[in-house]
Formats: sequence, C-alpha cells, structure tokens
Amino acid sequence: MNGTDFSFSLGYWPPAGGFGLNTNILGTNLINLSVVLGVLIYFGKGVLSNLLDDRKQKILSTIRDSEELYKGATDQLEKARARLREVEMRADEIQVNGYSQIEREKEDLINAAHENLERLEDSKNETVNFEQQRAIDQVRQQISRQALRRALGTLNSRLNNELHLRTIDHNISMLRAMKKHN
Repeated sequence: MNGTDFSFSLGYWPPAGGFGLNTNILGTNLINLSVVLGVLIYFGKGVLSNLLDDRKQKILSTIRDSEELYKGATDQLEKARARLREVEMRADEIQVNGYSQIEREKEDLINAAHENLERLEDSKNETVNFEQQRAIDQVRQQISRQALRRALGTLNSRLNNELHLRTIDHNISMLRAMKKHN
C-alpha cells in the first residue's frame, strides 16, 4: 500500500504507511478521535442543522397551534363565563319574581279570605238579626193572643147581660156620632 491508498480496517492496526480507522476506543489515540470528530462535525453539521431546523419548526408550529388552541379555549371559557353570569342573573331575577309573585298571591289569598270572612260575618249577623226579630214577633203574637184570651175570659166572667147590653148601646151611639161627623 502506498501513502495515497486508504484502507479501512476494522479491528486491527493498519500496515505501516497506510491510513486506517481503529475502532478500538481504548487503543485509539487522540489524533484519530480528533479526525473522526472533525469529519462528523463537518459532514454532520448540515444534517444536524437540518434536523434541528426541522425540529425547531415543528416545535414552533406546535407552540403556535397550542397558543391558538389556548386562545380559542380562553375565548370559549370567557363566553361560557358570560353565559353563566347571564343565567345566574336570570335565575336570580326569576327567584326574586317568584318570591314577589308568591307574596302577591299570598296577600291576595289573605285578602280574599278576610273578605269572605267579613261576608260570612255579615250574613251571620243578618241571619241572627232576622231570627231574633222573628222570635220577637212570635213572642209578641203569643203574648197578644194570651192577653186577648185573658181579657175575653175576664170580660166573659164579669159581664152579665145588663152590662153587655149597655156596652152594645154605648158602641152603637159612638158609631152614630162618628157617622154624623163624616
């Protein structure tokens, strides 16, 4: 082999005067490592740079997508919060209106019951007054009948024929006197 030949040998030392790659890390020297690293850096730089750029673009794209999703989610959350506030306000309004309606209906029922009670009281009083007046009229009639019976009984027992004739004459003379004045 001459100096321009490149031999690639694995696992053994190249012959003197040749260039080779020793894969035995413990047996390599610093110069071989430097050469290998230099070749890797020189040729791998573009590939690594392209890989890193692609990865960077993917990461940036993912970040942008995530930010857009975050913004969309934030907007939806704000809309949901606004809707929740509206619903809570409407629920409070319904609750207040419900309580007001219940209070009005309660007051209406109380007023209606009070009015019915007053009407019943008035009707009761009228019925009591009517029955009381009827009872008084019946008692008067009974008293009048009893008084008339007693008076007739007393008259019949005290009147004799002569007194009876005098009373009739007296009544006839009174009727004649009344007839003259008319």
